[in-house]
Amino acid sequence: MKVMVFVKATKESEAGMMPDEKVIAEMGRFKEELVKAGVMLGGEGLHPSSRGKRLRISDGKTTLIDGPFAEAKELVGGYWLWQVKSLDDAVAWARRCADYMPGGEWELEIRPIFEAEDFGEEFTPALREQDERLRAEIERQRRS
Repeated sequence: MKVMVFVKATKESEAGMMPDEKVIAEMGRFKEELVKAGVMLGGEGLHPSSRGKRLRISDGKTTLIDGPFAEAKELVGGYWLWQVKSLDDAVAWARRCADYMPGGEWELEIRPIFEAEDFGEEFTPALREQDERLRAEIERQRRS
């Protein structure tokens, strides 16, 4: 099963505070464990929401909203994409995560990613073929 692990933003990350060398090294060791175990598929940290934009779509109309966005605790500060055996396995890995905000409070949110079978009959063979073709094209582009 694939899961997305959201590293929730904090007041400090939204203020642009960067981790020190010790924290970066500890996170590097944790990511190395994930990679060696075949769990980590990808992941990145995100700049503060002050550097971001939102596009709100309502009744077919779009509104562009410039950051920063309110409520840091509701924002994503980074993410990982993991391949795990189960949600419990993801939780076990998350519990091993280095403390990237020593002395502070922060959260990880773990969410399963939809698989083809989750969509039922509505995901017809033709739509599955299209999905597989697009995934193959994305992979081909990544390698180029």
